[in-house]
Amino acid sequence: MSFPRLRPSRWFRRSASPLNRPWSWAAATLAAMVALSPLAMAQQAMAADAPPSHGIAMHGDLKYPATFTHFDYVNPDAPKGGTVKFAAIGTFDSLNPYIFQGTAPSGISLLFDTLMVSADDEAFTEYGLIAESVEVPEDRSWVAFTLRPEARFHDGTPVTVEDVIWSLETLKTKGAPFYGYYYANVKKAEKTGPRTVRFTFDGSSNRELPLILGQLPVLPKHGWVKDGKEVDFSAVSLDIPIGSGPYKVADFEAGRHITYQRDPSWWAKDLPVARGLYNFDQIRYDFYRDSTVALEAFKAGAYDIRPENVAKLWATAYDFPAVSEGKVRAIAFPHHMPSGMQGFAFNLRRAPFDDPRVRQALTYAFDFEWSNQNLFYGQYNRTTSYFDNSELAASGTPSAAELALLEPFRADLPPQVFGPTYQPPSTDGKGGLRANLRQAMALLKDAGYTVKDGVLVNKAGQPFNFEVLLGQPTFERVVLPYVQNLKRLGITATVRTVDSAQYQSRVDAFDFDMIVAVWGQSLSPGNEQREFWGCDAAKRQGSRNVTGVCSPAIDALVDTVITAHSRDDLITATRALDRVLQWSHLVIPHWHISSTRVAFWNRFGMPDVVPMQGVNLFSWWNDPKGIPATFEPRSEGQ
Repeated sequence: MSFPRLRPSRWFRRSASPLNRPWSWAAATLAAMVALSPLAMAQQAMAADAPPSHGIAMHGDLKYPATFTHFDYVNPDAPKGGTVKFAAIGTFDSLNPYIFQGTAPSGISLLFDTLMVSADDEAFTEYGLIAESVEVPEDRSWVAFTLRPEARFHDGTPVTVEDVIWSLETLKTKGAPFYGYYYANVKKAEKTGPRTVRFTFDGSSNRELPLILGQLPVLPKHGWVKDGKEVDFSAVSLDIPIGSGPYKVADFEAGRHITYQRDPSWWAKDLPVARGLYNFDQIRYDFYRDSTVALEAFKAGAYDIRPENVAKLWATAYDFPAVSEGKVRAIAFPHHMPSGMQGFAFNLRRAPFDDPRVRQALTYAFDFEWSNQNLFYGQYNRTTSYFDNSELAASGTPSAAELALLEPFRADLPPQVFGPTYQPPSTDGKGGLRANLRQAMALLKDAGYTVKDGVLVNKAGQPFNFEVLLGQPTFERVVLPYVQNLKRLGITATVRTVDSAQYQSRVDAFDFDMIVAVWGQSLSPGNEQREFWGCDAAKRQGSRNVTGVCSPAIDALVDTVITAHSRDDLITATRALDRVLQWSHLVIPHWHISSTRVAFWNRFGMPDVVPMQGVNLFSWWNDPKGIPATFEPRSEGQ
């Protein structure tokens, strides 16, 4: 299963400025407007509605004031030094993580700073990093960032407005297709001051856009010029890029390992946003072709920290001597993030999975309860919602507010959307699947299928065959019992496991029948939902809409999620969307757990408070004493 992304987080303190004093700001504005042109006066009037701030929240107020010194979930006095080693599965052949071609290594984002960063203990709030301040009008029709004068790239050159604008345009036109889609609503990017850049939007009413621009990685324009000529940004390259982040590439061998070295002169190292974070002098990733080999390497001490996402391994693999001796600890860190959705995903672009009756029928052949008892040691809960483990999940029957959003599309939606939420088929866990298979056969017969000589065939006499494509052998033990259940329906399903590069290539091209797919969700869903479920994304290779679902109702509900003006509006719209996704039978839902399981050699210190978005490994530090046997992480607010 998936686990919350262990991403770095940063914070900054708002600089002292006369504009922070209301009387000074008003006087300066009045004096300046006397001498301005009508256009400039209009622009200044707009700015009056958008005073500079140290951060921006999607909904509600900021948790942290401008005078803040560090996040609540870090140790601001954490010592620096030492090395930490991780494992990565697969390979890499490029050091550019922003393009469609090639595979970039784990950890490469440590090289690059963004305009703003998110706080892990808020639903969706950003505070400035490269940006000293942010200005946003009430209607969120534009956003302006003023850059920090001290921001520097690794080669010592200042980070400029020109770099910001070049980064946006380059990602949109030469980066992975995702970026063109993600920043599609930016109509104009312009320099409005020596250190200020303004992005004007196209009137799409997407209130998330200012925060989306805050996530923009700022790349050096001069970094893609060699011998006086522009380098092709979209080309696969192992040239070490110039960044502005806390780490540089120290050493690598393509496909085998990469080491990042902490930059002791990182321009942001003394900002409150960085206090207590990025404590290791070196971060190394060793690449393994197989997760089983990687586990054995961990046991041998070849690397230090291993997030574990296989329940069987969590229950059985961590009983070697180093664990009993206290040299290795295995801890489940709690989080309060939506589970997202993991499941067997259908490719609706292909028959017979373009028929919702067929998709629903195949859900009856998956015995979660048996799998949970026999494969997962009872560790998981069945996923029913795309937003389980949060207030965003739909429950019961639709509220009046949800119905108001759903009613305009009643004719195009499954009638079940207007009743109770979807509940996947269940069993007693003892292998008794007969009643469920009868339900499945009834749906298949309704879709035009019959059984001849033990083989399920359609009206044209073609047998029902399909392939389950996997990128790792780990899931074979889950898929193979499912394949046997399908055989009882007369369906032949084959399992094909390929290497990670081939798997990604086929998924990007939508060249599959069924895969195991994961859609991670946050506490503040927004623009990414278009990439997950939108009609435009369904047609674009490399998008996250792997199922190919295309529905005007879903598109409209996603727009409502994106344009929500309040937290209550967001919750209502997300619950309505959740109902439609559930009853569309896009996946056979799998399972989830509300913690992140991490095994590690006990030579680290760590904060005892875990923020709502989960454990942040970049807040750990080297400590030869390790953590005491009595250590138990506590959730934020406990």
